[in-house]
Amino acid sequence: MRPVVDGPGGDRPRAELPDEPKAFVSSSPASWGSVTFPLVTRARREMSITLSVQPVFGLKNGKIVSRRIRRLVRHKGGEPALRGLGRPMLESADLRRIDLLTLNHGSVLFRPGNVEGGVLPAFWRTVATGHGRFAMIYAGDQAEAPPGRVWVEVVGMPDRPDVQAVAEAIENFENDQRGIILHIPPDPGLAERLVGAGCDCLSVDFAAVDYDNPRGWHEAERLIRAARKAASRVLILNIAPHWGAAAAEAGATHAVFCSMETLRA
Repeated sequence: MRPVVDGPGGDRPRAELPDEPKAFVSSSPASWGSVTFPLVTRARREMSITLSVQPVFGLKNGKIVSRRIRRLVRHKGGEPALRGLGRPMLESADLRRIDLLTLNHGSVLFRPGNVEGGVLPAFWRTVATGHGRFAMIYAGDQAEAPPGRVWVEVVGMPDRPDVQAVAEAIENFENDQRGIILHIPPDPGLAERLVGAGCDCLSVDFAAVDYDNPRGWHEAERLIRAARKAASRVLILNIAPHWGAAAAEAGATHAVFCSMETLRA
């Protein structure tokens, strides 16, 4: 159901929320598991990496269809380490090591269950180079892979990516058991620039998207439709469960929902 304006008299118009599909909130994220491990960078900075598993819902049937690894990289002491990723805070070799450790530890979190496959994060600076792709492919072949296809969610892409370079990375990385998801900021222009890159799935984080009002949802629809033009699948992250139906109507195919506790905080 598409949000509509419904406000009395002089009250500010509000969005009428779609009915909440019960299946979307049938799983407790806390039960999905997590792991934390240390890392010392080449510059001798001490880091802590936490991986936690989130359920991925199919918006067509409202069921859990996969698992996604959420990654937090922090300095020792707790502060985030990846702010300003484009700056030389971490070297390419550090990012590659984080990706390989993520693949190793993340594969353990993908325990057999009632869903197959999973989504693991990796940095663009790893996947964009032949050396990085080879390291990821080799490590993946050595790790105990979960049943089904493994998707690598590529984060940290440049604002104006070279579409040919993106297409080359996808072509040289994907196979029947391995796919790529491109994680992009909520920017319709960036999504439109990726048309023709051959990407099967885009993921968009809605944490900072003001979608919970009529004007905001109009922009959110525009974003989803732009992403759907560039890829046959669109994964929405951190959207409220009761907006799942509206996101599906706009063209999204999958979602990782934020918790209601987060919305109330």
